[in-house]
Amino acid sequence: MSTILSNIQQVRARIARACDAAKRPVQSVTLLCVSKTFGSDAVREAHAAGERCFGENYVQEGLAKIDALADLRAALEWHLIGPLQSNKTRVVAEQFDWVHSVERLKVAQRLSEQRPAMLAPLQVCLQVNISGEASKSGLAPHEVAEVAQAVARLPRLRLRGLMAIPEPAGELEAQRRPHRALRELLEGLNAQGLALDTLSMGMSADLEAAILEGATIVRVGTAIFGSRR
Repeated sequence: MSTILSNIQQVRARIARACDAAKRPVQSVTLLCVSKTFGSDAVREAHAAGERCFGENYVQEGLAKIDALADLRAALEWHLIGPLQSNKTRVVAEQFDWVHSVERLKVAQRLSEQRPAMLAPLQVCLQVNISGEASKSGLAPHEVAEVAQAVARLPRLRLRGLMAIPEPAGELEAQRRPHRALRELLEGLNAQGLALDTLSMGMSADLEAAILEGATIVRVGTAIFGSRR
């Protein structure tokens, strides 16, 4: 058995145990395999193991893999989870299926304008700096409602929910707190009339805490592919 296949099985087992603890169906959580710094061969191997959703942090690296795996394009779903500058929105709008890291209305407007009409709407999440870290990207929680209402009105996009990268914490309850805050923020938006269904939160070290607080997408790289190259 390959290392990647074995790792995927272990991550899937962790997700299943967390869903059981949260009394949620395992189908309610999507595993997003984060292939940053690993080549297209690793993605191909993960796909052969049954995975279809892949996350990339860097636009150019993601585009190179999308091109290298063109024969699998219909079977793969590509998510941009890293920073997106305005000058790269066109290629992202043309090539990716999801963008988790929208943190400015201007970027969302450009993605909307540049999404080709023949493609399905681009699925987007707003990135929230839920822990208030100076080094992290994302909207402050108090900014989210106004931006969300504006993004939800844009054509060629579908606002799905929120994404966050909380400050690392070692103990389960400390890990749960920022994920809970993001869930409550999403619930508040839905109370205002939005129909959001996605919480992109939880990574290799804290996916259990995220699932307990309602994560619908967990972004796992190291636990599948190994330490970053």
